Amino acid sequence: MALITRRNFGQLVIAGGMAVTLGACGGNGGANNSAEAEAETTAAADGATYKIGVIQLVEHNALDAANEGFVKALDDSGISYTIDQQNAQNDQAACQTIASKLVSDGDDLILAIATPAAQAAAGATDTIPIVGTAITDFAESGLVESNDAPGGNVTGTSDLNPVTDQIDLLLKLVPDAKTVGVLFCSAEANSELQAKMAEEACAAAGLATERYTVSSSNEIQQVVESMAGKVDAIYAPTDNTIAAGMATVAMVANDNGIPTICGEENMVEQGGLATYSLNYYDLGYKAGEMAVRILVEGEKPADMPIEYLSGDDLKFVVNEETAATLGIDVSGIGE
Repeated sequence: MALITRRNFGQLVIAGGMAVTLGACGGNGGANNSAEAEAETTAAADGATYKIGVIQLVEHNALDAANEGFVKALDDSGISYTIDQQNAQNDQAACQTIASKLVSDGDDLILAIATPAAQAAAGATDTIPIVGTAITDFAESGLVESNDAPGGNVTGTSDLNPVTDQIDLLLKLVPDAKTVGVLFCSAEANSELQAKMAEEACAAAGLATERYTVSSSNEIQQVVESMAGKVDAIYAPTDNTIAAGMATVAMVANDNGIPTICGEENMVEQGGLATYSLNYYDLGYKAGEMAVRILVEGEKPADMPIEYLSGDDLKFVVNEETAATLGIDVSGIGE
């Protein structure tokens, strides 16, 4: 069971060029070709019904929550819309196929969930507005000219990860730690950035680090098993491949007595020890609000800075069952 408390996100600084994303690498599977899902709300003032297409990179709790938040914001706005939900099942080629479909369908707006999905959408159209979410550095990912002034047809909400806070949390929970294994997918540039941030935070805290990378979900169990006896804790950032395979990470790590500090709360719910996390439902909701402003109020993505959750949206999340298994006292943390 996960215990969640709220904490001020005072240490989070939005810095140009220093941000990360829910990383992703190629995996198995293809585009979801199921029938288009439609949602109708009360009619907008002008009587228009908007066509919205969604590209979600992969199914896991964080991205699913962002999707749900986006749809809720549309519903709360009172617009009339149809929505075509497509999932690429962690296949970047499928992202491109889906993007081409949504463009040829003549959608009024595309929601892209995670960096590869947004890159595929941006590569397919420079005219249809694209709102991205679960993308921490739009500029670093080549999606916009700058996070303050996007300058094209892409904007959205960032999930800048509080890496320094998370390493501080690791030290509180595992005070005798000497070496931290940084686990991520090597094929995603933004996960590489996140790993560098973790390494810098560990170095500042006097911790040594070792990188452990996977190229697909099939490698997770073997790579985590190789950490046994070599690291005192694992840091797993908000990487889609690791997030989707978090149950495997937790099974192996917990069996070997290795605490795992995660990039976001849903990874903790899958068996990781703890995190300070953003709320992906709120992140998606904010993206939905931006979409409504584009569709109804005529705002242009080029003029809409990338938006971030406020400092009060950072939460302390701990998996009490995992803590008990590892014999770690979590009382008083996050208060």
